[in-house]
Amino acid sequence: MASDEGTVRVDSWIWSVRLTKTRSMAATACRGGHVRVNGERVKAAHGVRPGDEVRLRHAGRERIVVVSRLVNKRVGAAVAAECFVDNSPPPPPREMIAAAGQRDRGTGRPTKRDRREMEQLRGR
Repeated sequence: MASDEGTVRVDSWIWSVRLTKTRSMAATACRGGHVRVNGERVKAAHGVRPGDEVRLRHAGRERIVVVSRLVNKRVGAAVAAECFVDNSPPPPPREMIAAAGQRDRGTGRPTKRDRREMEQLRGR
């Protein structure tokens, strides 16, 4: 479904091309300042046009896409892939991502000291 007008809401477009799972997640990302269009933070109602660069920080990864086609309704994955050019850096390999510390089974609940050590490892 191509849009007849010249712009589409950024939250609707992000959801339509399957960069986020729900439209409310896209709107929340806009409110939180995680969406930039042509280098500027935008609100959910900001319009995007073909040729705009959209940067989205979502799920621990930054997606950089250039709008090539406007859609205002959610489309299939094959059509969604044609609506943007993905310039995102590749995700880091799984080996590089630090695994969260896991406790051995049967060791019981963590003590206050254990909890503080886990939080320190996580950087909190």
